[in-house]
Amino acid sequence: MTSNLTALVDADNFYVSCERIFRPELRHRPVVVLSNNDGCVVARSREVKDMGVKMGTPLYQIRDFVKAKKIVVFSSNYELYGDISARVMEILARFSAYLETYSIDEAFLQFSPKKTDAVCEQIIQTCRDWVSIPVKIGVAQTKTLSKVAAELVKQEKPSPRYKVLLNQDEIDTALTKVQLEDVWGIGLKTVEKLKQYGIKTPLQLKDMPEQYIRKHFNIMLVRTVMELRG
Repeated sequence: MTSNLTALVDADNFYVSCERIFRPELRHRPVVVLSNNDGCVVARSREVKDMGVKMGTPLYQIRDFVKAKKIVVFSSNYELYGDISARVMEILARFSAYLETYSIDEAFLQFSPKKTDAVCEQIIQTCRDWVSIPVKIGVAQTKTLSKVAAELVKQEKPSPRYKVLLNQDEIDTALTKVQLEDVWGIGLKTVEKLKQYGIKTPLQLKDMPEQYIRKHFNIMLVRTVMELRG
């Protein structure tokens, strides 16, 4: 067991949040950001998600809906998003000697268990105060479990600012609330194969014998199982 905890910091609806920096009046209005050619939805505000609009939806399919619901539409501005991302990463580096950028809006970092609540609160507040970007955080013993914790932050309503998964009972409960495809590193083909073998939840996967996973799948999935076990 590592002495430090792993946190996944995830910028909330990142592209939308970047656009709202310069249009604060849109903070509680429905907003979408479109792909390079303005063809498909690549980012949605919470309000739009609650309306049922899916990622990747072509604009032409929902044009009337967008107009009726007064959804604000932006073309993607990746230069802006990259700049804001760099600023967020600079902030995160202040809180941990270990920082691994996972994507434009996500990063892993590590810190002492004794400082978990204080560090999470400081990260959230600093990102909001310095760059006006809301972030949510999942914390656990491993990267895979921290991703699960971060997924729960997105799912729960009202949404918590961060989620810490350390207690085994809490971890097992969490693994019944997320889908196999929500687990870091598990692709759709692997999900389909797991279900063919009767493994339908991350909790079932965690509890499968290691030799069984080695026999029917691969070493990468074995590593995922080990991380699900902490």
